[in-house]
Amino acid sequence: MEDPLHKLYVMLGVLAVTFALYLGYRVRNEGLGAALRHTLNYLEETIIAVLMAAATLLIFVAVAQRYAAGVPLLFPYVRGINLGWAQEACIIMFVWMAKIGAAYGVRTGIHVGVDVLVNALSPSRRYALILFGLLCGALFTAVVGSFGMKFVIARYGFGDMTAEMELPSWIVYLAIPIGSYLMCFRFLQVAWSFLRTGELPVHDHGHVAGLPELPGTDKSDLFPKDAPR
Repeated sequence: MEDPLHKLYVMLGVLAVTFALYLGYRVRNEGLGAALRHTLNYLEETIIAVLMAAATLLIFVAVAQRYAAGVPLLFPYVRGINLGWAQEACIIMFVWMAKIGAAYGVRTGIHVGVDVLVNALSPSRRYALILFGLLCGALFTAVVGSFGMKFVIARYGFGDMTAEMELPSWIVYLAIPIGSYLMCFRFLQVAWSFLRTGELPVHDHGHVAGLPELPGTDKSDLFPKDAPR
């Protein structure tokens, strides 16, 4: 009997080969460092976009099928469709999207922070406190990733499956170490950039695409107003 996970493993293998070929192409044109950085950014954004789109589409189809099943005229056409696994699939996709998205948030500066204490300090102390905070974030996410990896190894040993989709549970929980280690890398990346340039990634939460900026708009976005930029 064919392993029901065979197609999943084949798909992951194809994606890995495609990623390796894409990375090799960029290394040849941009060099190793730039290629790794751009490829990781692209992969991070693509995973988030694909998971968000797939989860949204799946939820819409599941709701539409459930509604159609209650309409006598449409019931014969939808009664054979089994979407009992849709809720579990969406939960898994949102978990992965949240973990990868957290790392994306560190890279782009979209995480909300409290800067009352930071703004009250002198520039030199402010610089040290920001750097200390970034390193603490890297340490914390590294610890979470390490404990998450131990948990994933334990789940792999148990060999248990998810309730509806019957996926190995370790595949689901793999989001914890992958997302945490990626977030740790992003904290270190931002810390290194801040150490060299004094700049942090800044995102304007109040900006709406397509609308002009109002005069006098504060673009600091929870960033010390007189810190070097």
